[in-house]
Amino acid sequence: MKLKFGCIAYFPPPLPALSVLFDLAFPSESSGFAAGVDSRIVLQVRLRCTKGSVRWVYPGQALRVVLEPNLSSARHTSICIKPSPSFGGASVFIERAGQLELLVTDNGRPEYQVFCFRADGPHKPVIYLQASPQSDGPRNRRTVGFKYELLTNRSAAAPNLASCRPCNDTELLMAICSSDFVVRGYIKKVTHDSRRQMSSVEVSALRVYWQRSGVFEQHLDPLVSCQSWRGHIHTLLQCHVKPGDGEFLFTGSEHFGEAWLGCAPRYKDFLSVYHNARTARQNSCDFPLD
Repeated sequence: MKLKFGCIAYFPPPLPALSVLFDLAFPSESSGFAAGVDSRIVLQVRLRCTKGSVRWVYPGQALRVVLEPNLSSARHTSICIKPSPSFGGASVFIERAGQLELLVTDNGRPEYQVFCFRADGPHKPVIYLQASPQSDGPRNRRTVGFKYELLTNRSAAAPNLASCRPCNDTELLMAICSSDFVVRGYIKKVTHDSRRQMSSVEVSALRVYWQRSGVFEQHLDPLVSCQSWRGHIHTLLQCHVKPGDGEFLFTGSEHFGEAWLGCAPRYKDFLSVYHNARTARQNSCDFPLD
């Protein structure tokens, strides 16, 4: 069994077959692998980074991943993981109050999807991987891997768990204050990908109020000699997103370099909600309206 991590490195020695749990904790930032661990061992690792990746080669029985970053003052409320394209041969669970809840099944198609969940109160987030029985020997088993990120002080709606319903007024007013991106613009095109079980909305943005990374990029439109912003926002295929005319306000979260749709009201509807909230002094934050 081999392990590769994006933010830690260690080389544990071979373990006796009667051992049940082997605990490892590494605060350093580097990369490497662990080899020689008995396939019957339940290996436990503690990751100190707020984001990183895990690669489990020739998986044994189980791997328990405890996320405990060094930033003790930060309150991490949500965790997102993205299985690697080669993910297979294992199921993923989250641990809550000592019980395991299934997150990703072995017979599913989790590649390209993002799975998010909330931390279990004051307890450290735990991801539990259980390898599926194989009859063709450990050397032929598929690699199990995923990326992860810990999120702080924002709602971080999970793409796979988010509702397809429109946001209500309260959710919209919170979204413009806490989302990873807020842009105003038009829908140019919507494409659907049944393999990834997602839809992609191509957006031409008139204004980018803010974004956490560079999901939306500036482009020069030769027809009008002005700059606009272009970007793609993902959502679930089951939401049946269709192209719509008019101006929208797009909000959402970013996970692993991709934008995921949160609230997307028509801009005129947003203005009505915001003006009413500001008049009643119920707006969560001040939003630029120019």
